[in-house]
Amino acid sequence: MSERVVLAYSGGLDTSVGIGWLKDATGKEVVALAIDVGQGGEDMDDIRQRALDCGAVESIVVDAREEFASDYLMPALKANALYQKTYPLVSALSRPLIAKYLASTAKQLGANSVAHGCTGKGNDQVRFEAAVAALAPDLTSIAPVRDLALTRDKAIIYAEERNLPIRQSAASPYSIDKNVWGRAVETGFLEDPWNAPIEDLYEYTQDPSIAREADEVTITFAQGIPVAIDGVSFTPLGIVEELNVLAGKHGVGRIDVVEDRLVGIKSREVYEAPAAMALIQAHEALESLTIERDLNRYKRGVEAEWSNLVYDGLWFSSLKRSLDVFIDDTQKYVSGDIRLKLQGGRAVVTGQRSEQSLYDFDLATYDTGDTFDQSLSKGFIEIWSLPSKISARRDLAGK
Repeated sequence: MSERVVLAYSGGLDTSVGIGWLKDATGKEVVALAIDVGQGGEDMDDIRQRALDCGAVESIVVDAREEFASDYLMPALKANALYQKTYPLVSALSRPLIAKYLASTAKQLGANSVAHGCTGKGNDQVRFEAAVAALAPDLTSIAPVRDLALTRDKAIIYAEERNLPIRQSAASPYSIDKNVWGRAVETGFLEDPWNAPIEDLYEYTQDPSIAREADEVTITFAQGIPVAIDGVSFTPLGIVEELNVLAGKHGVGRIDVVEDRLVGIKSREVYEAPAAMALIQAHEALESLTIERDLNRYKRGVEAEWSNLVYDGLWFSSLKRSLDVFIDDTQKYVSGDIRLKLQGGRAVVTGQRSEQSLYDFDLATYDTGDTFDQSLSKGFIEIWSLPSKISARRDLAGK
């Protein structure tokens, strides 16, 4: 049997042409591996057949939607993961899962290498290869677009000459990546940050400027994981899918950002992530109700570090694993209900309750009968501000 390479296959132009291109350049048989992470669109069986029609010796399709939601999206939610406080890691979260299947499939088939369709300018090349290196350090990673000079114009000519079943053309203006957590759009006229996004860019969300009656939903959490909407139980995947519809109807989760790529350049990206942004809003509110002050403050810094690690392709790193342990421990009391009002592109918290709540009405109320002893505050403030007072005296004496 010839040597094999397992290719992360999307069904698009680059990876379809990459099948033959890889074989021509390396002499290896190509196994196409397509992972369903809720990207929707084409039927996965059609994608499987296309890979075979493009020359793959074997084509494997894995339905990983439930795994993606439970093992990747839920940890991200518990971490309130937003890269640069804005981007909910739509693409970054799917890459370690795909890499995991690349590595395991290569081991099962006795392949000595894996491949992906990334360019040399983006983050995903790092995410795929760093994950594979952490899981199967003996495997070699190949990137046809980056390593074997497979440019877009060459890919189109290659596909046309061989009559490959590729639907894309040179006229396609955008680069799009999507999964159940959200959708990312870049290139084309968006490369100029002064150009405003147009409505045709969006698929998961409706125009938030169109007047619609607000919807209210109540999300139930159990130890940081959403388990029900309006009293109806769902799996993590079901929660995300349901909220994509409910929040997407009101244009929630549209993001336009210039972000710092791992490779050192800035990139203008347009995202839409209705479920992700609504869930993070609700989860943060419930944490504010149930997590003690200093722990909640400290966790915000951990969340930023967690997001940076995942964005940078270090899902399987030791530091990220250790941060997971900390974050999981913070979630033991994060159970309860959050009510959201969805309207005009926003998900606004309008109600919060929990049996684990640290909110004490008798302490918080300003009405007669409150149990907070205000007479203690004067002495507390004197002691609390004592270091500042002593330091100020020294500073004034030195002038």
